[in-house]
Amino acid sequence: MPKRTDLTSIMIIGSGPIVIGQACEFDYSGVQACKALRAQGYRVILVNSNPATIMTDPEFADATYVEPLTPELCERIIAQERPDALLPTVGGQTALNLALALDQNGTLARYNVELIGASMTSIQLAEDRQLFKDAMTEIGLKSPPSHVVTTVDAALSAADEMGYPVLIRPSYTLGGSGGGIAYSEPELRALAARGIKASPVGQILVDYSLLGWKEYELEVMRDGRGNFVIVCAIENLDPMGVHTGDSITVAPAQTLTDKELQRLRDMARLIFDKVGLATGGANVQYAINPADGEVYIIEMNPRVSRSSALASKATGFPIAKIAALVAVGYTLDEIPNDITRVTPASFEPSLDYVIVKIPRWDFEKFAGADRVLGPQMKAVGEVMAIGRTFPEALQKAVRALDIGITGLGSRLEHVPAAALAIPTAQRLFQVAAALYDGVAQAEVIAQTQFDPWFVQQIAEMMQVHRRVLAFADRVPEAALIERLDAADFMLLKRAGFSDAYIAGLLKVGESAIRARRLTLGVRANFYRVDTCAAEFEAHTPYLYSTYEPESEVQPTDRRKVMILGGGPNRIGQGIEFDYCCVHACFALRAAGYETIMVNCNPETVSTDYDTADRLYFEPLTAEDVLNIIDAEQPDGVLVQFGGQTPLNIAGALAAAGAPIWGTPVDTIDLAEDRERFNQLMQTLEITQPAGATALTLAQALAAAQTVGYPVLVRPSYVLGGRGMAIVFDDAMLTEWLTHHIHWNGHPVLIDQFLDDAYEIDVDALCDGERVTIGGIMQHIEEAGVHSGDSACVLPPYKISAYHLEIIRDYTQRIGIAMGVRGLFNIQFAIKDDVVYVLEVNPRASRTVPFVSKATGEP
Repeated sequence: MPKRTDLTSIMIIGSGPIVIGQACEFDYSGVQACKALRAQGYRVILVNSNPATIMTDPEFADATYVEPLTPELCERIIAQERPDALLPTVGGQTALNLALALDQNGTLARYNVELIGASMTSIQLAEDRQLFKDAMTEIGLKSPPSHVVTTVDAALSAADEMGYPVLIRPSYTLGGSGGGIAYSEPELRALAARGIKASPVGQILVDYSLLGWKEYELEVMRDGRGNFVIVCAIENLDPMGVHTGDSITVAPAQTLTDKELQRLRDMARLIFDKVGLATGGANVQYAINPADGEVYIIEMNPRVSRSSALASKATGFPIAKIAALVAVGYTLDEIPNDITRVTPASFEPSLDYVIVKIPRWDFEKFAGADRVLGPQMKAVGEVMAIGRTFPEALQKAVRALDIGITGLGSRLEHVPAAALAIPTAQRLFQVAAALYDGVAQAEVIAQTQFDPWFVQQIAEMMQVHRRVLAFADRVPEAALIERLDAADFMLLKRAGFSDAYIAGLLKVGESAIRARRLTLGVRANFYRVDTCAAEFEAHTPYLYSTYEPESEVQPTDRRKVMILGGGPNRIGQGIEFDYCCVHACFALRAAGYETIMVNCNPETVSTDYDTADRLYFEPLTAEDVLNIIDAEQPDGVLVQFGGQTPLNIAGALAAAGAPIWGTPVDTIDLAEDRERFNQLMQTLEITQPAGATALTLAQALAAAQTVGYPVLVRPSYVLGGRGMAIVFDDAMLTEWLTHHIHWNGHPVLIDQFLDDAYEIDVDALCDGERVTIGGIMQHIEEAGVHSGDSACVLPPYKISAYHLEIIRDYTQRIGIAMGVRGLFNIQFAIKDDVVYVLEVNPRASRTVPFVSKATGEP
């Protein structure tokens, strides 16, 4: 079935700003759709309001509008561009809701714009809770007992009929926004009012609670001829009651029998038929009673979803790209598999490895936030890890989180067994601690409702943990490392134990463990993600590490550069840094280098298999990166594009002999070492706020007295203002440093706070001899509001020519004096006619994409 020739131009709606539940996975899906449709000769019109996205770069669409995503503006764009069709399924819930509004206000009919990818009827049927529930009943599928209501009183009546607890799910929202579990009438009153307000149509579903049931997801694809494939079966480790975005998930599903999987597959086909989703991808969520296997249909997302990005990266099957192609008429058997080049998209992916996704939360940024997980998503990012076994993948995912934990048991959190029933961000580690302490597996299962298979796997990991400690107790300290043999290392590595985790258990240095391991010839090998469990040759180098006897990868003899990504999204380090990594890849490929991307974030464009020449889906730790360097022998490694995460391991990489290109490691340390930086500013005669460093609470109190309150407290080697505070007296400083600062050997900075100042951000580029200023941005908010939380204006609106000249001069001199090679960012403040330098970041900053879009310079 050939592509449609009656369409010439297609409009794509993006997802807008990054919010919890709708993050950079939709930049990935939008980029995929734009590339696929343009490759087929269609004119693509893109509308999105987020300048930090790759998709809003001018080369990805024929016409790009960085505009607010409102029906009024979209109608004006449609009137201007006159697209033949609108594809609303790759921009998340925002795009679906906007398409619905454009249909209801008559815009689509007025300009004769056809919806492709999903019809308005199928969107309404899937998104309207009552319509979907009725449709499931009509085809003989069960959904939880529930009532669709539009008032608080009706919600209370529904709960009285079904009994507490009840689950609240608003219609037409994403990330579970406005939802929750109510255990009593007062809780239901508050939740129902919030949910009705959150729903664009003022409608909520009051569900019978399925707490403790197992939760599964199927990512499904269908074409216009009815060809139907299951792309990926995803199992949630956490039971029903925790939003899938907050749940640890595993693929392929580990505890489903083939018969059960086929049953879910048949249900998915029935749902597609009933909803009327003729083409495209969708996500279907199921709840299964572990006692008797009863299945309830929870919901269907008739679009590319958050889980679609995970499934795409897990399998190598580009869901958004295929969805765009089937939307314009192609059938699955006509679309070639980019990885094998011999199988079509109708060939279902087959996995011979295990994928684990763990969410990343940033609760420390929100004092007083409820840390109990429920139906409303709270995670701000996620990591994905690949291993040959579940333990290996789980441990890799744990260390990929970048939260200072080197393995599952490296920071055991001991709590009473009854506390395991409460789902929190720490529950995985609490389960590990309970099993280490000897709590029976049956008790852990009863409290958590985790499947027994997962609990057994974690218990076995903690048994290995115990064996290492027992080894350390019986072997003399001087002989510990020499007594480790190759068999010991293979046991530990196949269970996912990192060198740092082993070193922590044995109380020795990580470098000593690495040296012993390499001496024994125990090295990571690399396998390909190939969509077919090695049945066909893979032509796309999409790789992961494992401790198997042979490697599937042979390095080339081309000049090559490795780019380190930013890892999981978190507050202060998100899509902006992925933007920088992707552009670094594009520029280096254009210059003739082979590019090697290392990252562990499944939401990003950088982890698309065709962004770099080689993709390593690995944690961003020194050990994991050095394993890749050992295998690839790159000419250079770039650490300046992925935010603070790569900078934090740059010293360890350089010490191991890695060829760090760009800004030297010493310059990175200079920017973070307050004493060295102060000396440089004094030498350059550049003004800074008064300040001092402290390694202890007593030193901090003394420094604050010297500087004078109020003071700004700043830890070293952090990003996004983590651990920072403005404090006004000794008591406040003591409380903050006691409860919010992790004393780790790096100094805490105690700086004078410049009250009533206004701040300026400068992004610049230095080649060691010359500095080019990309943009000077003035903050709207007063000093003390983090630059990431402040609105800013480019060009500045209130800075005199005199002060601008000083800022340019300081930027030039600092870049050259520090020896920066590449991007850097300086934050200035102006108070009482004096320009102060607040800090220098020798890396890409979060404002680079904004400056690039605002100025038109790449």
